Amino acid sequence: MKSEIREWAVKLAQCAGQSVEQAKEFAGGIENSPELCEELEHYYEHQSLLCKYQVAGFTIADVLVWQVDHFKAFLDRPDEMNRYDQDRLLWSAFYTMLRMQEHPEEYQRKMREETGTDYAGKY
Repeated sequence: MKSEIREWAVKLAQCAGQSVEQAKEFAGGIENSPELCEELEHYYEHQSLLCKYQVAGFTIADVLVWQVDHFKAFLDRPDEMNRYDQDRLLWSAFYTMLRMQEHPEEYQRKMREETGTDYAGKY
């Protein structure tokens, strides 16, 4: 990973509320995943999502949509809500993808079951 992108990843994590240590750990995790590194580099260079890499059938865009879809569940917990914080939303999507690599079944289940309640047939 280019040093400027690594520095940006650390700053992104810090803007998302992570400590310096957590931010460096995040950047290191991205560096250790060539696929996520490519995704982050693409975002850094183009401000758009590449969506080439998938974990358990989900791309980075799927994770972002899933996170925004949770806003109803988080209305009572605004400090945890990513919907209005672009840096936190982007960091959280990449962080979630890192964790998904370790536990794909857990996140696959969450992404299928933990969705919004605003469509017919949900319950």
